[in-house]
Amino acid sequence: MSKICEICGKGSNTANTIVRRGKAKRLGGVGKKTTGISRKFQNPNLQKVKAIIDGSPKRVKVCTTCIKSGRVKRAL
Repeated sequence: MSKICEICGKGSNTANTIVRRGKAKRLGGVGKKTTGISRKFQNPNLQKVKAIIDGSPKRVKVCTTCIKSGRVKRAL
């Protein structure tokens, strides 16, 4: 199964990890300098939940935002 919420469609995101060196100007240095930039992935917080979909219980991957907001009807 993929890393996508089956209710809202929230998926993974890409961002940069920036490595810096030096002392900040506000602390008396000459400023921070960037020494490297690499990519990182941010995945949604998915949980396997037993939910009622089309009248029958089914196990789905749902993000915690959908669980908190009540978009998912949990099955007992």
